[in-house]
Amino acid sequence: MSDVLRRKLALAKCRGPLIMPGDRDYDRARRVWNGVVDRKPAAVLYAENVDDVRKAIDIAASCDAVLAIRAGGHSFPGLSTCDAGLLLDLSQLNSTRLNTSAGTVEAGGGAMLRDLDGATVSKGYVVPAGVISHTGVAGLTLGGGMGRVSRAYGLTIDSLIGAEIVTAIGSVTWIDADSDPELFWGIRGGGGNFGVVTRFKFKLHQLGLVSVGQWSYPVASARRAIAVLGELAQQRPREFSVAFTLASLSLGMTAVWVGDSRHAERMLSPFGELAGAGEGTMGAMPFIELQSRNDVHFAWSRRYYAKGGFWRDISGEAVDAMVQQITTAPTPDSELYVTQLGGAVSDVPEDATAYSGRQAGYYWIAEPVWDNPADDERCIAWGRAAAEQMADPSIQANYINEQADTAIASGAYGAVKYDRLRRLKSRLDPTNRFRLNQNIVPLAAAPR
Repeated sequence: MSDVLRRKLALAKCRGPLIMPGDRDYDRARRVWNGVVDRKPAAVLYAENVDDVRKAIDIAASCDAVLAIRAGGHSFPGLSTCDAGLLLDLSQLNSTRLNTSAGTVEAGGGAMLRDLDGATVSKGYVVPAGVISHTGVAGLTLGGGMGRVSRAYGLTIDSLIGAEIVTAIGSVTWIDADSDPELFWGIRGGGGNFGVVTRFKFKLHQLGLVSVGQWSYPVASARRAIAVLGELAQQRPREFSVAFTLASLSLGMTAVWVGDSRHAERMLSPFGELAGAGEGTMGAMPFIELQSRNDVHFAWSRRYYAKGGFWRDISGEAVDAMVQQITTAPTPDSELYVTQLGGAVSDVPEDATAYSGRQAGYYWIAEPVWDNPADDERCIAWGRAAAEQMADPSIQANYINEQADTAIASGAYGAVKYDRLRRLKSRLDPTNRFRLNQNIVPLAAAPR
């Protein structure tokens, strides 16, 4: 099958480069962000235009070949690559177009967050999207998209106006709330199950001066600091957000204020005194700098595992679990991360989008980070054990983007939404061609 696939791709004369095993650039071309993932596709096609995408889908279907879609390549379980199939890379579809008069920005399906921020922030606008600049816009958006300003402006999908999608039969369609409301509902949280999105259009939000407080505390003070943080965060308006990371060496936290700068010090400074004086700074910060501050820690080719969930609030039990689990962290870079939600995220009704978990106050992630392949087993085991202790059994929803384990879709969406998504999948992709994702199995198909 691989030989037939490669022959058909060569004959298709796609505009973008086609990389085969044995080519000089093959090992570079097959890489993805998570170093744990080491797969060998039969071919890698760098799509240069939408027609290349359409051809790739048609050829993979005609060969019954596995099709992997790589935008940013940040999938924790490596769902943006495959063995023996076709890896379709969208990185050349990375253009952005700002329309300030219309209050919109368009981004190609291969754009990174740095491309989106680069087009908007210097002009005084923002789309709420992620916290690492080399994340792909596509994967982040299709799963929901949490960012530093989500409490003020909502999830990334809440700013999505429409999208161009190439379906399983190779048709190219623009979808929005009017043209196909059910599919528009589904791509806002349903992942890449329904086609390849080659262009997004987002609503812009005004971004004024951004003020940031960053402090660290000793691990011995973590229990007290997190408890006080939770109390203070509940009292803050939606222009404020906080995130914190507990690692084996320290508790680090970042508080962000995007409201009237005259109130910034009053809103932020108490977070520098959570358990005695924290070590850190507070002041204005360029938003681009804030968006890229984690890029090195989460660099390409390091090794990652993640398992997360929602909390309604920061309970004493949750804090106890974090403090207990971090004592056995397998590496200094392994961490337990928590980010505040609520505000504009919770303004949207739960059934308005496929994304689930609107009423949660926080999202948490147990995330070991390491570099030595010999540490794979113990790091992954720690991540799973820590997540089991931190989970809130009262919340029957999850965020599909931050999971290194697969086959979690039915639990993440809940029975009602999952059934609705399966019906939509049956209409758009009845043979489950797009199955390398947190897969929604169509009603007419068995899992492959």
